[in-house]
Amino acid sequence: MSDHIVVRTPNWLGDTVMALPMLTALRAARADARITLIGRWAPLLAGQGLGDVLLPYPRALGARRRMAVGLAAEGADWAVLLPSSFESALAAWRWGARRRVGYAIDARGIFLTDAPPLPAPRLHQVDEYAALLEPLGVTTMDAAPDSKLRPEWKLRPEWKLRKDAEAEAEVDELLAGAGIDAGTALVGLHLGAAFGSSKLWPAEAFGRLGRQLLEAGLRPVLLGTKDDADTAARVESAAGGPVPSLVGRDRPELLPRLLARLRCLVSGDTGVAHLAAAVGVATVTLFGPTDRRLTAPRGREARVLDRAMPCAPCFLPTCPIDHICLTRITPEVVLHEVQSAVA
Repeated sequence: MSDHIVVRTPNWLGDTVMALPMLTALRAARADARITLIGRWAPLLAGQGLGDVLLPYPRALGARRRMAVGLAAEGADWAVLLPSSFESALAAWRWGARRRVGYAIDARGIFLTDAPPLPAPRLHQVDEYAALLEPLGVTTMDAAPDSKLRPEWKLRPEWKLRKDAEAEAEVDELLAGAGIDAGTALVGLHLGAAFGSSKLWPAEAFGRLGRQLLEAGLRPVLLGTKDDADTAARVESAAGGPVPSLVGRDRPELLPRLLARLRCLVSGDTGVAHLAAAVGVATVTLFGPTDRRLTAPRGREARVLDRAMPCAPCFLPTCPIDHICLTRITPEVVLHEVQSAVA
């Protein structure tokens, strides 16, 4: 009888994308296993061929208890936990998984059967996730590096876009609704970040960049959630005129296809940057409070900008001083990187 492997996928979009190499290696090595993926973004992985069952992780405690009862009744041979929270280890214990794998952090080792320490020094998140497969006898870190990538990159997330005429037509309608003609050389400007305001490049800087992109023959388009609407208005004001905007108009299931229409994406350290790199789009990612060595997007044309500051990386969601880590990245420098990426 084949194994049942349950993977608790990350809580954030970017981390879910960075888990793709690990999930791909697991699927390849355990082709006969039944793999269940559980996490906030797990349903978005439909079509990637990585799991047999994709379940969202419930927010309500009652729903989590019912899920635990159902999983315990099915039985699981392995639970691999990508989030490093105490709650995820407790949940896996309640699922009744025979072996429970996760990093020894947050005093959760009592619920784990296999609890390796966090690597020291820390690895890139892609590689740390992949290393969690070692207790299952699956090794990814010895994979030969792609000759077209940087030598230190052995693993790179790749997102498969399946043929879907209906979804592509929906993207066409979104772009047309924003006044964007098919075939336009688009540069996406993603305005938001779920982490906090410390990851946000100023709206005025986005506006100046938008104006400079137009002067350079490239068409900016604003991206973000409905929570970024006020920021989009400030960007347009700084740009000195209307900028095509899809802020609050797309949806998660459509996002990979929308990003695939771009020539380049400019953003902070967000999940959207990782997804864009995974679908093969050039990215220019602006790092401030976080560490590029741990979470920079990995892609064939992934560029990172940051500034060496004594206070960075601080990993604080809100900057307590003057936010110099991001305000000192100028639109002119970003424009140069965009032009180099799309050349």
